[in-house]
Amino acid sequence: MAERTFSIRIITPERVFYEGTAVMAEFNTSEGEIGVYAGHIPMTVILKPGVLTLTEEGGQKKAALHTGFAEILQDSITILAEEAEWPGEIDIARAEAARERAEARIREHKADTDIARAETALQRAMARINTLR
Repeated sequence: MAERTFSIRIITPERVFYEGTAVMAEFNTSEGEIGVYAGHIPMTVILKPGVLTLTEEGGQKKAALHTGFAEILQDSITILAEEAEWPGEIDIARAEAARERAEARIREHKADTDIARAETALQRAMARINTLR
């Protein structure tokens, strides 16, 4: 018996990143990680940087998903993301360097350092790194 699926569309300012059907979608929100199946209660959530896992009938796909919003309906999800990247689009050396820079800014905590911005940069770098793991 086939599992129930829902449509999912992920849009960034540059492109329609993904359009298809899934059995389950997992991603980070401002309230924590969420897993969505068909028939989920309708809601809107704020995205936090992290790994997006799409479970399709034929397997899983992973991507780095950055800040944005998601509208969850019983039969669909629409994600409006600042940025989304497939593993093949991620430069691991650049992500590691960004992680190191962000950690250094947080650790040094200079008076002119925007800690919230440094923490977001760290989350974005870790989303990229964890997508490749």
